[in-house]
Amino acid sequence: MPAASAIKTLVVDDQLTMRALIRSGLQQLGFTQIEEAVDGEDALRRLIQNPVHLVLSDFNMPKLDGLSLLRALRSHGPTRQVAFIMLTGRADNDLVQRAAQFGVNNYLVKPFTVTTLKGKIEQVFGALT
Repeated sequence: MPAASAIKTLVVDDQLTMRALIRSGLQQLGFTQIEEAVDGEDALRRLIQNPVHLVLSDFNMPKLDGLSLLRALRSHGPTRQVAFIMLTGRADNDLVQRAAQFGVNNYLVKPFTVTTLKGKIEQVFGALT
């Protein structure tokens, strides 16, 4: 049961507005260590240099989508165990199954509330204290 403030988080989304909304929600939950990446390639560079505990990544992005980012993280030793929550604008069973195949920890359908975000994170880390 980690405190939210102890969980280093990377928010990955190509839309500035969505990154800001996710950051705001995380801050409401007590997260303080929040980084941002503009796409999967940017996220991968950042994660190799500075690993985090949690990645919240959009699925649909240019250059490297969320599923490809997940696959890359799971194949790289130092990032293999990073918790990964996929954000998607569609509740597509095929996408959810493929993400599960590659080791996604949870997924969140947009739009979502802070309460829903908290619930998805707690399913991965346990109760946030």
